[in-house]
Amino acid sequence: MKLQFYQVRYFLALARTLNFTRAAKQCNVTQPALTKAVHKLEQELGGALIHRERRLTQLTELGKMILPTLEEIFAAAEAVRLQARGYKKKTIAPLKIGLVPSVSAALITELLLELARIIPDLRVDLREADANGLVAMLLDGDINAALVGDAVELPERIDRWPLFEEPYVLVLSRKHPMARQTVIPIQDLHEVVFLERLGCGVAGRFKQACFVDHPGPKVVHRSDQEGHLQQMASAGFGAILAPEHAPRLPSLAAIPIEGDPVRHEVQLLAVAGRQYSPALDAFIKVARVRDWTSALDKLRRASAPSSSNHNVRKTDAQGAGSLV
Repeated sequence: MKLQFYQVRYFLALARTLNFTRAAKQCNVTQPALTKAVHKLEQELGGALIHRERRLTQLTELGKMILPTLEEIFAAAEAVRLQARGYKKKTIAPLKIGLVPSVSAALITELLLELARIIPDLRVDLREADANGLVAMLLDGDINAALVGDAVELPERIDRWPLFEEPYVLVLSRKHPMARQTVIPIQDLHEVVFLERLGCGVAGRFKQACFVDHPGPKVVHRSDQEGHLQQMASAGFGAILAPEHAPRLPSLAAIPIEGDPVRHEVQLLAVAGRQYSPALDAFIKVARVRDWTSALDKLRRASAPSSSNHNVRKTDAQGAGSLV
């Protein structure tokens, strides 16, 4: 079997757009050239990958089955090629990344370190806004890429790549009585005082899932700064609903919620059809092939207390009064 990478690239563009004309435009080739390349790929793989019926284009079962593998192979090969080149030009390589409040910069620090080894003069600029704000910044060119939680309605010009899913947990002081629980029953949430993160993308789903026939979460304090909320939670002002990966103060505990009622999918966004800088191209490729399961596990272990500290905090919690 002799797979040509240009054939794979054309197929991936077609799988993303499900439109021969748009796929050819993205690949900067004619439509007949793209069609011919995809047909050769089908011959090599021994079956049809695309089903085309009048204006309706869709992947066949074989196409759906091999799509993830071809994406990984292509992205990995491109990342290796970037590494081989080394990007040793001594020019500033700016990379502007947007994050929603529920996505911590801790998620991408190791990824950025990897890029810095490939691109010696990398310059990273991190911005924070809600998902709609980040989409507007992408379209205006104020940022190059964005990591968002549950996707909002996206314009056709925005490409998206799902990276991982994770649950939300209840974050509260280790002196809080609930901190000794291994899981928080949903009915117990009705008595919790919450600290609200402004712009939280899952607040609506949290209320629908956990406060049926109930007025809703008891929100007393608010902030748009994660650090402020954690300090207040540590002092006993209330609890925070937070993604499981989010780094937290040692004085805080993260407790799962019964039934895992609120999850979010983190996605990577970029503007379709816009020429990528070397830094952005490398960031997207490395992010798409990253082992996010291991990365999340590492963050969770880093946030877990040592056994000695846990024993001290458990003793403190036994004498604590209710904060709710």
